[in-house]
Amino acid sequence: MSDHGQRENLQILTLNAGASSLKCALFTTESHPARVFSGRIERIGQPRATLVTGHAEGHSEARPVDASDQRTAIATLLSHVASNSAWRRLAAVGHRIVHGGGRYAEPCVITAEVRAELQRMSPLDPEHLPFAIEIIDSVGRRWPDVLQVACFDTAFHQTLPKVAQMLPLPRRLFVAGVRRYGFHGLSYASLLDELGRTAGREAAQSRLVLAHLGNGASLAAVVAGQSVDTTMAFTPASGVPMGTRSGDLDPGIAGYLARTEGMSTERFTEMVNHESGLLGVSGLSADVRDVLAKAAVDARAAEAIDLFCYEIQKRIGALAAAMGGIDGLVFTGGVGENAAPIRTRVCDRLGFLGIHVDPSRNVTGAAVISPDGAPVTVRVIQADEERVIAEAVARLLDTQPRAQAGAR
Repeated sequence: MSDHGQRENLQILTLNAGASSLKCALFTTESHPARVFSGRIERIGQPRATLVTGHAEGHSEARPVDASDQRTAIATLLSHVASNSAWRRLAAVGHRIVHGGGRYAEPCVITAEVRAELQRMSPLDPEHLPFAIEIIDSVGRRWPDVLQVACFDTAFHQTLPKVAQMLPLPRRLFVAGVRRYGFHGLSYASLLDELGRTAGREAAQSRLVLAHLGNGASLAAVVAGQSVDTTMAFTPASGVPMGTRSGDLDPGIAGYLARTEGMSTERFTEMVNHESGLLGVSGLSADVRDVLAKAAVDARAAEAIDLFCYEIQKRIGALAAAMGGIDGLVFTGGVGENAAPIRTRVCDRLGFLGIHVDPSRNVTGAAVISPDGAPVTVRVIQADEERVIAEAVARLLDTQPRAQAGAR
């Protein structure tokens, strides 16, 4: 019997840390990983943090939990997973790692050397990499013999042409690694897989704008399955406005605030990552659901939604120009999948590109929300980053000697 056959009763755990949520999924290691359990903690660091769990047989539940910060959230989630009845034998843990720099273009086993490299790269992404390392260490303490695998969001964008990678700064900085990296790559890879499966290869290979809209938000231009441009650049704080992140800003603002308010680099970074976007403009919440609920009675909320949708509209037009046209637009992410009013507002005034939305299809969340025969097919697809991670881990498991593929 092959090593792969011997591992059919083992399982893979995926961990996916976002800006305000932490998700996990448990998969079997059979020929095609099958999900047996899912869990997520929502609203980390906010009131009413919730643990939502689901099982393969279909039932789900939600309950309030203590998730006052990311460290508490990971402890809560790992304890819940370890006590779950679906649990059998753990072969490996796959992690979504937001930033892989220019070095990591493929998933890899997390060795001491890889962990050290992630630590060295932490200044590239101080908002995500330190927490990712903390999760890796937490898993290592709980299950020291289990293989851990890193899957990088930036890997999807390794195909960016040089002109899209470059930022208009002194060339020495580009040589030193200051460039556009792009993020949300696991989400985009998932969308292409699902699009190919449901709509066929031609649709997946066409000129696409993929819009990952959530508490973190970005868009990517994809041609023939390859990323050719994307809105996030050197850090995930760039691009369109998000839940708490500003998106792109005039760099002169940093100097202005330093002169007039004595604002330090650290304080500016805190502001643009945690106090801006929907939260900053609305003064109410980082959650688009809360802001939409107040938009009819609070001008600040209405303006926050206006700005969010306006900036996304502009980027769709720009990405279409980068591709020389557009054949398909795909919405995903918590906002993209669930907020019909946002999809309507984003697509408004994009008719000149051939983008139209059928109101009845949109409000019901149909898979295709554009009218029949529209020049651009507008879709809503649920991203499955966890499956992309699980499949990558399964491939790596097959390359590991059985003695190294530690099981719980």
